[in-house]
Amino acid sequence: TESRRLVLLASVSDGVVMGSAEPREALQEYLRSLGLETVTVDHPQVFTVEEMMPHVQHLDGAITKNLFLKDKKKKGLYLVSTRHDRQVNLNDLAKKLGVGSGNLRFADESVMVEKLKVGQGCATALALFCDKDQSIQSVLDSDLVTGGHKWVYFHPMTNAATMGLKPGDLLEFLKETGHEPILHNFE
Repeated sequence: TESRRLVLLASVSDGVVMGSAEPREALQEYLRSLGLETVTVDHPQVFTVEEMMPHVQHLDGAITKNLFLKDKKKKGLYLVSTRHDRQVNLNDLAKKLGVGSGNLRFADESVMVEKLKVGQGCATALALFCDKDQSIQSVLDSDLVTGGHKWVYFHPMTNAATMGLKPGDLLEFLKETGHEPILHNFE
């Protein structure tokens, strides 16, 4: 599966997949190659959780919000995925990650585009399949995998859709991409 991911990654450049395929299609192909089941809802382009909720509130499972962060001192990168209704205290999270209170900041969009091939409004754990050098640490709300949710929903490389994976499949996806997550309780 690593060679399959690398072939798909080789086709992803500057947020656009070479040829006729789109980044979303490359992701879907990768998920299929892993044998992971997904459900997808298309909706108008959204840039905030508040804009998204009317289009996804009927879904059975956990809707996520995702934050792309950097450690201002060590330059580490983090993709934090939580339930949409959770508050994220950056100081508390920084302490948990061992980077020191006050040291987590939002990373520049240019870095997100370079590393994840998505821009503002599209941060998603599913884009970690583009992080070929595994330079981004995945941080997951523990409730996403232990909260009894049937599905966990993310943007699939576009903010004009929402894709669900089963919690166990999400963990398998992250493991296969080399992004074993840090589980954190955001309650």
